[in-house]
Amino acid sequence: MAPDCKARPPVDAHDPQGGPLPAALYLAAASIPVLPLRAGKVPFGNCRTCAGSPPRCGGRPNMKTPGPCQCPAPCHAWAAATTDPNVLTSPLWAPVWREAVAVAYHPGGAGLTVVDLDNAAAVAWARETLPATRTVLTTRGEHWLYRGAMASSNGVRPGVDIKSAMQYARWLGPGTGRMAVLPAAVRALLVKEDTTPPRRQVVSSLPARPQWSRQVATGCRHTERYVRTGLERGLALVRARAESGAGSQAFGVARFLAAQHTTCPGPCGLAAIGEEIVTAAVSVGVPEHYARRAVTNGLEASVERAA
Repeated sequence: MAPDCKARPPVDAHDPQGGPLPAALYLAAASIPVLPLRAGKVPFGNCRTCAGSPPRCGGRPNMKTPGPCQCPAPCHAWAAATTDPNVLTSPLWAPVWREAVAVAYHPGGAGLTVVDLDNAAAVAWARETLPATRTVLTTRGEHWLYRGAMASSNGVRPGVDIKSAMQYARWLGPGTGRMAVLPAAVRALLVKEDTTPPRRQVVSSLPARPQWSRQVATGCRHTERYVRTGLERGLALVRARAESGAGSQAFGVARFLAAQHTTCPGPCGLAAIGEEIVTAAVSVGVPEHYARRAVTNGLEASVERAA
């Protein structure tokens, strides 16, 4: 993939002599789907046929239908992204390249995820929270690139967007550093802060589950008192988020508690610990599937950091 390619330096997308097209062809040759950006660093609009009523592409102007755009013109933003040099250099695309000011790429189509950090505070948060990976400087912050695709979402936390499937990112160069595999900590960002409903609204409940005990943690090096104390404090933090944020809190608690056992020979009964965290999250209104996903990702994130 182009962001990791060391065979030759990539073409500068801002080179006034080469223009955006050479950079696009370089990326396409590395299997990165690309598209042109016009003034304002935004995609070109739909052609007349696709913008008509009914639209040729079955409602694609709103970008709600997955899959590539079948129109030969550079329509529909990320759906127009391609790796085909014949399309990029076709007569239909030639006028667009003459107006283009930059190149964008479809991260999900290249098997990548971009964590878009929009300000210094977001960058500081990422450095404390996420595994180090390839980094690209932007006008206001940084793009952190990971190997692996996921759903895209804006505003997953202050100043942080996820750009992967059905989304485009501006090409700003190859960046620096070694690209890491997409971690569970990034996937967990899609567990929204607003998944906790208003007070007294019941979403789901769980039957009683077995609690953590020494019987399920025969290889844990910690005392039962140590584990229970940490777990109860974590459960209290989750239950305190009765208004919002219990899903994200459950992820954080699971990650922290699992990290305490990375040096144990095991088993440590992490599954039982996870069930107690899920139960606590559901008790304050988090839908069970959100709670279970957040906790699973939290437990896995600690394993990834220890590896």
